[in-house]
Amino acid sequence: MKPSLQLKISQHLTLTPQLQQSIKLLQLSTLELNQELERFLLENPMLEREDGDGSDFAPPPSEALSSPSSSTTSSESESPAPADEQRTDAEPANFDEAGEWSSAGSGSSNRDDDDDTDFQELQAAGTCLRDYLDQQVSLSPLSDRDRALVRFIIEALDDDGYLNQSLEDLLPLLPPELEYDLDDLSIALHHVQNLDPAGIGARNPRECLSLQLRAMPSGLTRDLALKIVDEHLELLAERNFLRLKRSLGCDDDALRSAHALICSLDPHPGSQHSVQETRYILPDVVVRKIRSRWVVSLNPEAMPKLRINSLYASILQQNRGSGGALTSQLQEARWLIKNVQQRFDTILRVSQAIVDQQRQFFDYGDVAMRPLTLREIADQLELHESTVSRVTTQKFMATPRGVFELKYFFGSHVATDTGGAASSTAIRALIRQLVEAEDRKKPLSDAKIAELLGQQGIVVARRTIAKYRESLNIPPVSLRKTI
Repeated sequence: MKPSLQLKISQHLTLTPQLQQSIKLLQLSTLELNQELERFLLENPMLEREDGDGSDFAPPPSEALSSPSSSTTSSESESPAPADEQRTDAEPANFDEAGEWSSAGSGSSNRDDDDDTDFQELQAAGTCLRDYLDQQVSLSPLSDRDRALVRFIIEALDDDGYLNQSLEDLLPLLPPELEYDLDDLSIALHHVQNLDPAGIGARNPRECLSLQLRAMPSGLTRDLALKIVDEHLELLAERNFLRLKRSLGCDDDALRSAHALICSLDPHPGSQHSVQETRYILPDVVVRKIRSRWVVSLNPEAMPKLRINSLYASILQQNRGSGGALTSQLQEARWLIKNVQQRFDTILRVSQAIVDQQRQFFDYGDVAMRPLTLREIADQLELHESTVSRVTTQKFMATPRGVFELKYFFGSHVATDTGGAASSTAIRALIRQLVEAEDRKKPLSDAKIAELLGQQGIVVARRTIAKYRESLNIPPVSLRKTI
């Protein structure tokens, strides 16, 4: 063993800061890109927006496009927070010394005339379920003690208007010195259940439907529907209409009318007063048909307009060789502008390639969607597959058929009898068409749907049909059967 010198030639990939920045910007969504650019604008004085007012970064919601496709937003949906976490009151509601129910954020509280509250917040507060119910309680001829207890029950409701806690669990939460008992809570709950909308204060779906039916004028259809809900709701859920008719002693017409009445009820009566945030999507590209060809163009509202600050650039030019940090910031600003432009150019190229491959979809809809993989687009554009994956993630396309994420146009395939392949999206569309056209008295089973698709040359297993049907939120055959 002795030390020695060796000459070795090798190749390796080095990611320059410019390339790293380009990759990072490419995988960002439009919102994330704007946030990243805001950071650069604050840190680099050599960079500025062309308009100087920031309008390019935050277009008003009225100009943004909302996505009608559940496929672009289902993965982003969030579960509603508990009722206590959604309160925006400055202080928690509680009983005061006199036994009154006080709430700092109730709809009846006075607001300062000089309060610069946003109009949308005022509108949201006006549609809050608890405020809506509290307004009715304020006009009721109840005693102060009863009114406080009713408001306590209202605060325990969830956003759908249900009381998920038992009265036994709520009783210990009341001040012991006021000497409330279960009978007082039951009476207060009865008052809540008489408020509008009907069904509020129910402890389960059966009670919710029953409360709504009892609020209607008595009649043959209403009475039959009430009996079904109170005594035979499980049979109705199973679509066991034969046993229902035997148990109720009614004919098909009467059962059909009662069933229609029950279906018209709202199982979530409080949802119409819940505040739901509207989520907007600003598409990166827009697809239009020009002279029988589908053409993709960049959405100008999604493109930030950046430039080099002319004042600082002229100062730097006059003092060449002594710029120091400004010289480095000028180079970084140029890199950023170039990388942002390259990002949108790549999105445009990939989007146009997708549209060219899926032009049948734009002409005829989902049933004409063809199987497509990231590698096909990558090979066509001479890009790496990972680059296409970054481009198609959280990037959206506005088309005459709706707004879709670019990944929507890629999917698995199923073999056909002719040796070809059918897109899973097209198969889902065919399943939906078959279900919509079926005889509701004899709905199609998964095996029958597989057989019908087989007659069209598409070989699909029954379990695959079941998986696609569930993804479309189509209930099984037993739950689609009607009278």
